[in-house]
Amino acid sequence: MDKLSFLGLIVAISAIAIGYSLEGGVVSALFNGPALIIVLGGTLGAVLLQTSSRVFSKTLKISHWVFFPPNHNIDDAIEQVKRWSHKARQEGYLALENDALSHPDPYAAKGLSLLVDGVSEQQLRDTLEIDLMLERERLLEVSRVYEAMGGYSPTIGILGAVLGLIQAMAFITEPEKLGAGVATAFIATIYGVGLANILFLPMANKLKQQIEEKMLYHEMLAEGIIAMSQGENPANIELKLEAYRFERPTLADE
Repeated sequence: MDKLSFLGLIVAISAIAIGYSLEGGVVSALFNGPALIIVLGGTLGAVLLQTSSRVFSKTLKISHWVFFPPNHNIDDAIEQVKRWSHKARQEGYLALENDALSHPDPYAAKGLSLLVDGVSEQQLRDTLEIDLMLERERLLEVSRVYEAMGGYSPTIGILGAVLGLIQAMAFITEPEKLGAGVATAFIATIYGVGLANILFLPMANKLKQQIEEKMLYHEMLAEGIIAMSQGENPANIELKLEAYRFERPTLADE
């Protein structure tokens, strides 16, 4: 669980609510069903119009990464590569066949399968690099969906404001209803700008971060498997992969 994502969302909403209250506002007045329907529905509709079903389906599947990111433990992966390397040097590449079939990560499984099949080093490198590039591009399409939502949301909020003002003008002779209509109009603008800058755009950026961490993890696995195909010593492979650690120990830590 990414606690910072939850904390950031709570801090942002709380700061707005508390600041509004300190100015004498009533927080419950910020909740407006019609305005929310206009902004969320309009934004979602615009995104559906521009997005393919494949990309939108992928978006639904990995959006939870913002709050519950996948675990890519570099330290464990380096130890795993070392074990593979030891096994390959002692028993040959065919000994890795069961690892290739049982590994839960499709990218690692494919790399090991290619190694077991005895493909050339260049073919192995080219295949893993192409897969990595295409995987990154497919996942980044998801972050672009949220970027698009962050772009449309403020504009839809303005549209909601105009619709609210049109409705308010119908009650120009009734001040009580006129005030309520104007309030709804401004709340739609708040929803549009707020959702874009508190939710959609931060989600897009957090997804990009999680995607890059996954790509780094796969890049490390690829380098380890390629080093194995070159017959490198397990200790040398570990030294090469050390650079991929997210946090490197300092002299003070030691």
